[in-house]
Amino acid sequence: MSAPTRDTGEDALEGLPRAGPRKFSTTRWSLVLAAGQGTPSEAHEALSTLCRLYWYPLYAFTRRQGRGPEDACDLVQGFFTRLLEKNDLAGVDRQRGRFRTWLLASLKHYLINEWDKERAQKRGGGLTPLSIDAETAEGLYQHEPSHDLTPEKLYERRWALTLLEHVLSTLEQECARLGRQPLFEKLRGTLTGDAGQLRYTEVGEALGMSEGAVKVAAHRLRGRYRELLREEIAQTVERPEDIEDEIRLLLVSLE
Repeated sequence: MSAPTRDTGEDALEGLPRAGPRKFSTTRWSLVLAAGQGTPSEAHEALSTLCRLYWYPLYAFTRRQGRGPEDACDLVQGFFTRLLEKNDLAGVDRQRGRFRTWLLASLKHYLINEWDKERAQKRGGGLTPLSIDAETAEGLYQHEPSHDLTPEKLYERRWALTLLEHVLSTLEQECARLGRQPLFEKLRGTLTGDAGQLRYTEVGEALGMSEGAVKVAAHRLRGRYRELLREEIAQTVERPEDIEDEIRLLLVSLE
């Protein structure tokens, strides 16, 4: 009679998100850039999605410029009102290349030239197409580092952190749909750099997996995390050759 074998937990790896072949298809930013060439409705939706994801870096920039919480919220909402309702997408400068660069330049232009007029219109009523939770925005801002980051550097830092948080959330949702939430929670630190003294043997014992299976799972999650990061960055640049440079700049902004 053969000795019983220990359940290694390899079954837990089935369906775990895997990194796939790299691709660079039509992205949200490329749709925005093509707005003047026959796709305004798709471009508007793409721009709305990008703005909804990355509004907070603009709020942080405006606050760091010395605006109070209420004014900063009004400014960013007014900016999005103009950006989305006026549908000036045909005038986007293709040479700016990256969505984050264009977005900040557009906000600066708005702050200089449009604030007084837009504020008068806003105080008179009307709906903004992108609602901002002022309490949430200010709560996030109060946790910003107090050292002397310029508004531009804070914007870049918050852009990077927002992007990474969105990628991590996307991966967590994938794992939850596949029934791998406990595994993701145990290995989250290996993706964010907060793993500390994580021991794969202890993770395996908690989840009924072998140490080897846990290592494979961690490797797959890191691969999928990198892939999702590339995909998210691809949504905000015009050319695939810009992706690696954008990743490098993202890392620099977090130093």
